[in-house]
Amino acid sequence: MVQTFRHYLRIYLLIEAQYIKARMQYRADFVISAIGMALSNITGIFVFWVLFTTIPALAGWSFNQLLFIYGFYLLALSPLQILFDNIWSLRNKVWDGSFIKYYFRPLNMMFYYMSEVVDIKGFTQLALGIICIIYASIQLGLHWTLLQVLILLAMIATASLVMISLMIIAGSSAFWIINSFPVVALAFKLREFAYYPITIFDGFFRIVFTYLIPLGFIAFYPAQIFLRPQDISLTVYLSPLVGITFFAIAYKVWGMGINHYTGTGS
Repeated sequence: MVQTFRHYLRIYLLIEAQYIKARMQYRADFVISAIGMALSNITGIFVFWVLFTTIPALAGWSFNQLLFIYGFYLLALSPLQILFDNIWSLRNKVWDGSFIKYYFRPLNMMFYYMSEVVDIKGFTQLALGIICIIYASIQLGLHWTLLQVLILLAMIATASLVMISLMIIAGSSAFWIINSFPVVALAFKLREFAYYPITIFDGFFRIVFTYLIPLGFIAFYPAQIFLRPQDISLTVYLSPLVGITFFAIAYKVWGMGINHYTGTGS
């Protein structure tokens, strides 16, 4: 297993090195898109700031607590942005038949396909998430130990699987429908519910965002371990299991899709 991991890591680094070299030929495009992503994410903080100029708390959550949740959300979404951005192009490759090339390499097909693109500007999102976590921690008086940092990293890693899985499932719809863009766009749009406390929604949406489309496990539930360690439910501790299980389902859907795909037939 270790040898297999090293083999794939070596291949991944080689692929990404070539991709980054190609992207750096258009540095202005990279700078502009990176600034655009940063401003887009900062908008979320601005919304919170405007909201809290009129109310002292939102469903019992303060501005700095929501800022912590938002920072957790940005960190959890960064792996999707950086490593799985190629999911947006899947429908085009399936439609024009070029996806067939991924069947002819002795590599895991999801790894091969996703590794072709790394969204470098996603690191601006990662940086902003770290800044939000640090600032909110200082304002809230949170004291971090090495164990807590390790738990935070583990929770972010498993939380990231939720949005990655949702996008893989949505993207895999391209294997069955001609225009899957609305499905992918809708799945991506749903992420905007992930950085709000689930408690602000009514019972129906609370159930949907917890058990059906587990957006609450992207940031809200796992963040409670650090924000309210003395008052958390069993649901919070299920966060890693939810992420891993959801990814297993997404991987199964992806496998069904590639087994169903037969090319353009031409």
